[in-house]
Amino acid sequence: MKRVHFLATFVFLAFAASFAFAFDPSPLQDFCVAINDTKDGVFVNGKFCKDPKLATANDFFFSGLNIARDTSNPVGSVVTQANVAQIPGLNTLGISVVRIDYAPYGGLNPPHTHPRATEVITVLEGTLYVGFVTSNPDNRLITKVLKPGDVFVFPFGLIHFQFNVGKTKASAISALSSQNPGVITIANAVFGSTPPIRSDVLAKAFQVDKKIVDYLQKQFWYDNN
Repeated sequence: MKRVHFLATFVFLAFAASFAFAFDPSPLQDFCVAINDTKDGVFVNGKFCKDPKLATANDFFFSGLNIARDTSNPVGSVVTQANVAQIPGLNTLGISVVRIDYAPYGGLNPPHTHPRATEVITVLEGTLYVGFVTSNPDNRLITKVLKPGDVFVFPFGLIHFQFNVGKTKASAISALSSQNPGVITIANAVFGSTPPIRSDVLAKAFQVDKKIVDYLQKQFWYDNN
């Protein structure tokens, strides 16, 4: 009987541990300002921490998300990031924010995923057609047209996109549940990897002629981040 209780406890702890390591860790102190200098730092979650007594307001500050950026690029959008790389004080806090600007009709934040975060987007101006695709086997597309003030959630790790369907420029602010959510743009990763994925592999995966894959792999895949 004791052995059964032990095994049950072990399984529970294993599940708990796997859940705990699936997200950014909870902080064990007020803050842990990230620094690159390892001389006097303490290593936490991929970053070294500054002595809390030396922290300043600038460690928790970022300016510029009110500024629209140039969207004259192949995808017609640009992402301004404010994560732990720009705000050291975000280290261990499990949150970050981005601004996305979209060119008039056709500005696209291409299908992508955030491997470490859920995203909540709020439209500031313009009209966006947004959506995400559920996981296998359903692969169900869930979409919505958003206007200023509207909020939409892209669940953890799922492929999602935003497309400007309005005649004017658009912009949005997104909060993400990680200090460093990461981004995998699907087309860039599949057809623009270094070195490239073998074209016969992709031809079979997409069930198309190899020449189509060869063509796609020769394209320039723009990164809007």
